[in-house]
Amino acid sequence: MGLRAKFNAVLIGACLIGIAAASSLSYWVVQRSAINEVEQEIRLLRANALAVRHFTVTGVAPLLEDETDILFLPLSVPSYTAQTVFARFRESFPEYRYKEAALNPTNPDDLAEPWEAELINDLRADPSLDRVSTIIGEGADRYFTIAFPMQITSEGCLICHSTPDVAPAAMVDLYGPVNGFGWQLNEIIGAQIISAPMSLVDERARQTVIVLVLGLSGAFLLVLIVTNLLLSRIVLRPVSRMSDMAEKVSLGDFSLDEYVKPGRDEISSLSVSFNRMRRSLESAMKLLDD
Repeated sequence: MGLRAKFNAVLIGACLIGIAAASSLSYWVVQRSAINEVEQEIRLLRANALAVRHFTVTGVAPLLEDETDILFLPLSVPSYTAQTVFARFRESFPEYRYKEAALNPTNPDDLAEPWEAELINDLRADPSLDRVSTIIGEGADRYFTIAFPMQITSEGCLICHSTPDVAPAAMVDLYGPVNGFGWQLNEIIGAQIISAPMSLVDERARQTVIVLVLGLSGAFLLVLIVTNLLLSRIVLRPVSRMSDMAEKVSLGDFSLDEYVKPGRDEISSLSVSFNRMRRSLESAMKLLDD
């Protein structure tokens, strides 16, 4: 194997190792960044849900207050309106999920699933937590999920959820006197659970890594071309020329002109030393002939 082939093999191997290491590290970094971006999107969705809940409490519920003794209207319930608005949002962005899950809800549709109950219990175990996050599912069905605590901070909520006898009769007739009661002030009764598919995170990370790998590959290819040109001009051509001269001198042919490589590098110094050795050898051969 020639010097150029050995040099290129080492350089290409180093480039491949560097690209692989940079790709792995960058994928991890970009994935973390993508998760932060998705988390920010989830926070925006939660802020919208909180705004809907607030509008329901302050703008809608007071208008329907006089009707609740006769007919219970779900539009007066913040949880119902927030989830209804999000259902319309999902028509345009079906990959996102939103649920206001509770351990003991009035509406059975809001009952927490086992994995949701675990998140709620984590929030209940440490009231200082403002959220808990996790990844649920496997493979293509993995979801990045954040649960935000739903805490009873207003005594007005207890009108409907303390005991059946003080709750609106129309609500008790609709949902029954069993579920959704016994709530306490400042108790965390559930969580706003918002999920986004990990495919969003993986796709963003994948696209960034592909761009990075293409950029690094282009840069390494340019380095390979430039170093080969320099290697040929600075090392291979002078060494090849001196090798040919050495071959002929070793056979007793001193007719070739001396070759001195311009410059002050090691190859130039080698050419000067070679010429000196050639002259010494030529003088020694003439003395032997005489």
